[in-house]
Amino acid sequence: MTKCNFFAGVFIFFIIFSFFGCAPQEKKGDVVSSNDFENLIKLFEEWREFQKPEIIDCVPDYTAAAMEKQRHGLKEFQDRLAAINPSSWPVSHQVDYHIVRAEMNGLDFDHRVLRPWSRNPCFYSVYYRSPSDVPALEGPWRYGTLCLWKYTFPLSDEALIDFRMHIQAIPKVLEQAKNNLTEEAKDLWFLGIRLKKRESVFLDNLAQRLSGDHPDLVPDIKQAKEAVDDFREWLEEKQEGMTAPSGIGVENYSWYMKNVHLNPYTCEEQLVILQRELDRAHACLKLEENRNRHLPQLKPPSSREEYQQRFDEAVNYFMQFLRNEEIMTVPDYLHDTLKRNVGFIPPDGLRDFFTQVDYHDSLPMRCHGTHWFDLARMKHEPHPSPIRRVPLLYNIWDSRAEGLATGMEEMMMHAGLLDERPRARELVYILVACRAARAMGDLKMHSNAFTLEEAVDFAVKWTPRNWMPKEGNTVWFDEELYLQQPGYGTSYIVSKVHLEKLIEDCAQQQGEEFSLKQFFDRFHASGMIPLSLIRWEMTGLEDEMKELGLMR
Repeated sequence: MTKCNFFAGVFIFFIIFSFFGCAPQEKKGDVVSSNDFENLIKLFEEWREFQKPEIIDCVPDYTAAAMEKQRHGLKEFQDRLAAINPSSWPVSHQVDYHIVRAEMNGLDFDHRVLRPWSRNPCFYSVYYRSPSDVPALEGPWRYGTLCLWKYTFPLSDEALIDFRMHIQAIPKVLEQAKNNLTEEAKDLWFLGIRLKKRESVFLDNLAQRLSGDHPDLVPDIKQAKEAVDDFREWLEEKQEGMTAPSGIGVENYSWYMKNVHLNPYTCEEQLVILQRELDRAHACLKLEENRNRHLPQLKPPSSREEYQQRFDEAVNYFMQFLRNEEIMTVPDYLHDTLKRNVGFIPPDGLRDFFTQVDYHDSLPMRCHGTHWFDLARMKHEPHPSPIRRVPLLYNIWDSRAEGLATGMEEMMMHAGLLDERPRARELVYILVACRAARAMGDLKMHSNAFTLEEAVDFAVKWTPRNWMPKEGNTVWFDEELYLQQPGYGTSYIVSKVHLEKLIEDCAQQQGEEFSLKQFFDRFHASGMIPLSLIRWEMTGLEDEMKELGLMR
């Protein structure tokens, strides 16, 4: 297919696509020049290549000179985008335009405020162990990092060459990092020290694991471990005596939410939402516990086999529920998306938060597994727009991904999923309370009202039943992510509330014609983009767009 025919096909699809949804979206006479939209697509493709650092032998260039060059080059891309006027385009095309604008704002914010290459040692992670359940890795990440899940062991000859190159790059990456990291941020540097301790242990284990099949890799892995240990010692020496906060401040946080993540809620509004949801969750939990007081308590499984059986039954029950209750269309390719082989932590082991929830009943968390539905849809039903076909940068998808996954837990409970498991309803409110408590740490760390440890303590205190142990990994991993990626912690609860608002808007517009299945099918068809843009596309309502300054 030629390029012209491809874009013509995209254009025709969008025109047809725009007639479906909760309400008519386009005004009569809305037109778009195919050349204008093609220019946007071309600019987007060039932009995606521009924002990557130069990488030589798996070592990305994040030096001060390279970042200054990138910062100056960004202005040219923003000027080119500003020269395109999308105001007369159909809403679906305007949505694509504002996605590109948000991504460019994300890089601008990186240079002006976050500067992960010069103030965040965690940016220099040397590997990622597993893929994410969302479109891209959460938080800031550097190009060229070793992604272990992409390899099958023992390694093929071709994979061995690539793996070795990534391992050999680690000392060079960390040596460059010592020159790049010039800004104090006490808690971020503390997290960097924690990270390097974990990486050192892992690399030591990796060397032992590969000593049988790939003994020739062991010296390189050991050299990488030595570089990690040396870097940790360097961080410890530099971090001692640091006092500078790691939060970005309320003004910067608000700008980021509005201009990058296209979140229509101010910091103050998000704080109110989170406090209300935290209070509601605790109150509802007590009401549920009173309602269920004569019922037996939920009991964790006594073996891995029992847990696997419970897990499999929960997956099958959930999938059948979605079909029988006409919640959404469930194509065949989603059938096995949620299945997996489970591990098992004995009663005398440390059972962290999500283990506690899942061991008491495996059904509620299968709702959050709709993350895997999203990834499968991106693979099997790619969006017609090239701009929405790939994961958005800077975690701009977080409101859509985490808002839906979190929202599904309580929405499916209200839809009847747990009617025969009343004790499991308690788990849903425990999940809401935990996520609201974690999110408060996000906001308060970035307003510099909380230190990292105070955010951890707050989440531990306000998670019911002491299921969030401070000595566990979950609370530290979560607050570590939120300190590096502003707004990720709040996206679970605030975006759940935003999604509930969208359902209400569509129900008001459609009245008796409202269908949950049609709603979710249309919702999924919009792609992994901010909820504010999905709402505009589905309803035609412009109030949030005006709040975000995207139209007048």
